[in-house]
Amino acid sequence: MGSNKFPKIMYTYKLAIGRYLSSSTVIDVPKGHFSVYVGENCMKRFIIPLSYLKHPLFQTLLNMAKEEFGYTHPMGGLTFPCKEETFNEIIENIQLEGL
Repeated sequence: MGSNKFPKIMYTYKLAIGRYLSSSTVIDVPKGHFSVYVGENCMKRFIIPLSYLKHPLFQTLLNMAKEEFGYTHPMGGLTFPCKEETFNEIIENIQLEGL
């Protein structure tokens, strides 16, 4: 009688853990945004609006990332191989253009 409950409890536990792990990785990224990692040695995470994807400066960064890492990267996320200061300047230029 008690042994039949164990698989159900484990199944419920696995579902709860799966939801926690999958949601915790995306929960801090607002809708309409995505995260990127920037840096040469120490990576810093930035949250970027999706609208930046169509900007020519941002597309240049995407091409740099593709040339450097291809379509896979050990961090598992979109990573730009540039200095944080350079990335901040590019983002400021995009913001000034009113995108």
